[in-house]
Amino acid sequence: MPADGTWPTVRSFLIDRLADHVPAPRVAQMMDNAEVVDADGPIPPDAPYVPMGRVWFHRDLPNETFVPFEIGIVHRDSQILVADKPHFMATIPRGRHILQTALVRLRHSLDLPDLTPAHRLDRATAGLVMFVVDPTCRGAYQSLFERHRIVKHYEAVAPVAPELSFPRRVRTHIVKRPGSLAAFEAPGEPNSDTYIALLDQRGDLGRYRLTPRTGKTHQLRLHMHGLGVPIVGDDFYPTFDPRPLDDFTNPLQLLATHLEFTDPLTGVPRVFTSRLALSAWS
Repeated sequence: MPADGTWPTVRSFLIDRLADHVPAPRVAQMMDNAEVVDADGPIPPDAPYVPMGRVWFHRDLPNETFVPFEIGIVHRDSQILVADKPHFMATIPRGRHILQTALVRLRHSLDLPDLTPAHRLDRATAGLVMFVVDPTCRGAYQSLFERHRIVKHYEAVAPVAPELSFPRRVRTHIVKRPGSLAAFEAPGEPNSDTYIALLDQRGDLGRYRLTPRTGKTHQLRLHMHGLGVPIVGDDFYPTFDPRPLDDFTNPLQLLATHLEFTDPLTGVPRVFTSRLALSAWS
C-alpha cells in the first residue's frame, strides 16, 4: 500500500486499487469472508489503512478448470508435509491456475493456512512435493533445495536408443527467457546436471531413473530430448503442442519418486517414496 495513501481503510484502498478488475461488492465480500490477509492472518472488514503495509488475496479466476485428481498425503508432522501431486496440477498459484493448485487445495482441505512449498514441480510432472507446515521452519527446509542438500530421484518412460549407453551424466547450459514457456539448451558453461540410468526395457520403451543435481526449468525433459529419447507424453519437447486445460489424457510420463535428506532441525535422516506409478509402465 502506498506510503502517501489517504484511504481510511484497507477496504476503501482495495476498492479504488482494483476498480478496473474487481467490482466493489466483490471486494467487500472478500473482506467479509476473511479472504484478505496480512502477515498476521485475515484482516477485519474495517481494518485501517497502513502506509507501506502489505496485504494478500487470491484473485478470482472465472471458469477455472477443475482438476479431477486427489492429492495423496505421504507424510505429515508439525514441521513438514510431503504430498503426492497428480499430473495436470500446478504446485502453486500461477497464471490460469489458482484454486486448482496443490498448495491452495491442501491449505483448504487440511486447514493449514500457513502451508508453504519448500520447492515445486511442473504442472505436468507428478510425484513428491514437500511443504512446510510451521512458518518458523520455512527457511531451514527451503534451503535444502537451494543448497542442493537433498537427493531427488525421478522415473520416466521414454524410447530406448540402442546407440546410447547407460548410466550416463548429462551436463548442458539451459536458458529460459522471460515470457517464453519453453526452455532450450545453448552453448555455454553447463548450469544443469543430471545422472540418468536405464532401469528396465519393454520393446522400444525404457523406464529410466533421473537424478538431477541442479534444478533448472524443464531440465529433465530437455536432457532426455537432447539425447534423442524425449519423455512419453511431453507436449513441449521436441515440439510445443499446447493442449486445452480440460484435457487430462496422455500425461507426461515423469514422476518424482524419491526425496532423501538429513532433517535440518533434528539431524535425523529422512526418506520419502511416492505411492504413484507411471501409467505407461503400470
